[in-house]
Amino acid sequence: MPAASLTRPLAVAGVLLLTACGTQEANSRSDGSSQPRGPGATEIASARPCPAESAGASTAPRPSASPRDRSDGLVGGVTVITVGDGPRACAQFQVTNHEAEPFTYTISFTAQSATGEALANTEQTVASVPPGRTVRRTVVVDDLPGVPADGGGVKITKVRGVPADEAPASAGSCPASGVRVHADEGSAAMGLRAVSLRLENCGTRVTRLNGYPLLQLLDDGHQPLGDVRVLHGGSAIATGTGADGEPRPLAVRPGERAYAVLVWRNTVDNGAAEPAHAPYVRVRAKPGADPVMVTPELDVGTTGRVGIGPWKKDETAGGGATRPTASGAPSGPAS
Repeated sequence: MPAASLTRPLAVAGVLLLTACGTQEANSRSDGSSQPRGPGATEIASARPCPAESAGASTAPRPSASPRDRSDGLVGGVTVITVGDGPRACAQFQVTNHEAEPFTYTISFTAQSATGEALANTEQTVASVPPGRTVRRTVVVDDLPGVPADGGGVKITKVRGVPADEAPASAGSCPASGVRVHADEGSAAMGLRAVSLRLENCGTRVTRLNGYPLLQLLDDGHQPLGDVRVLHGGSAIATGTGADGEPRPLAVRPGERAYAVLVWRNTVDNGAAEPAHAPYVRVRAKPGADPVMVTPELDVGTTGRVGIGPWKKDETAGGGATRPTASGAPSGPAS
């Protein structure tokens, strides 16, 4: 994969207050008066209302521009383009791919009250946006628990984008390799972090593992983070996280699962180098395997190292691996 296509960072900024999907233009007030627009803001004269029919795609090419050049409220190439007085509290947003290859984006939203209180969180994934294209989708705010039907707002809290051919396969689907890899939500305690890399054999052939996943830590611009070492085993970081033990050969049969635990600390020493942050990790289950890019948000601080445990067979009923714990205490099954 050419490195030149993975150089644009996904910046996070801005708060967008919304009411509902209807015919009101972006950045206009409910009383008809206009707010100042940022450069490159998109105007929609008549937006389609909620629900599903407003989730269509626009494939018109857009001129190349920095994400910071667009309307205020834009976050990492994503902006809300309509608000209004429609029957449901929702808003259209658009995702523009400025990369040189198809990207899959995951956008995190936080619904807010009229006073700015956080009420609920939701995520949307927009898959395989072609390079230079813009895709429109809808987020329905009043579908979220605790959000009043008479409006409020939504804040775009995070945008993550990965090359479409490295995006984790969605639940219920199986990639051509027959192996599905993703990261779970993990846990944290007292500055210690632990996340499981989960592998499922969804194909028809046995998958053989022997050792540790191969990891490449990447920064916000998808560039390798060269100052952080990846250690085999978690004991150098902490014990009792599930990242301990010796590697052994595993035969993961169709329908079976395996997991490996990634562990790190977010300690920051005063006067040390800048804290390291690796939102993305490129994972290969074994040498020669197809890469999968996950987003465990490694806030490594100034420690300069993370630990990865060996692949272990998931023996729990139904394949639900026990979630790693930063405290060392057992926890329930991972989703």
